[in-house]
Amino acid sequence: MNIDFAKMGGLVPAIIQDSYTSKVLMLGFMNEEALAKTKELGKVTFFSRTKNRLWTKGEESGNFLLVDSIKEDCDKDTLLIKVRPIGPVCHTGSDTCFDEKNEEDIMFIKYLQDFIDRRKKEMPKGSYTTSLFNKGINRMAQKVGEEAVETVIEATNGTDDRLIYEASDLIYHLIVLLTSKGYRIEDLARELKKRHKE
Repeated sequence: MNIDFAKMGGLVPAIIQDSYTSKVLMLGFMNEEALAKTKELGKVTFFSRTKNRLWTKGEESGNFLLVDSIKEDCDKDTLLIKVRPIGPVCHTGSDTCFDEKNEEDIMFIKYLQDFIDRRKKEMPKGSYTTSLFNKGINRMAQKVGEEAVETVIEATNGTDDRLIYEASDLIYHLIVLLTSKGYRIEDLARELKKRHKE
């Protein structure tokens, strides 16, 4: 990383983004020491211009920002730090310093995919997902078929609540099936994107 601190008078802006929701949470400033401390702790540490010292976000509130990645921009004078926030980010109690809710329900699908990947790797006993992997591809494919039929039944003759419930089961079992074959839900997104025409 070759951030040009001197070019910016010793401080560079650090954009803090939630790794999970992609929401911008806040903007802070870092000097070289703050960046080094951030890397060392795995928690975002700023240089506080008002306190005139290093300040680890959450040191008083416990609402830390756990670092997933740090990138520099093309001009090497701004940082993008992706984090997992512990609690609200803003001192006002808001999720973000822009008074936005830090939610993006569609991103739960990615979380679920990552969770299922971990299940396949760790295979913990007592897990339903583990049991599906243990039963093999035929059973997983069968479950996708069963859930698809139940989704169709609810769509044509059932209730909206049951439709959502069964369609959720279908998506879950489809992700398990894809994972067993070495694919991820993002592979479907790429295929759909490729097919899409305005």
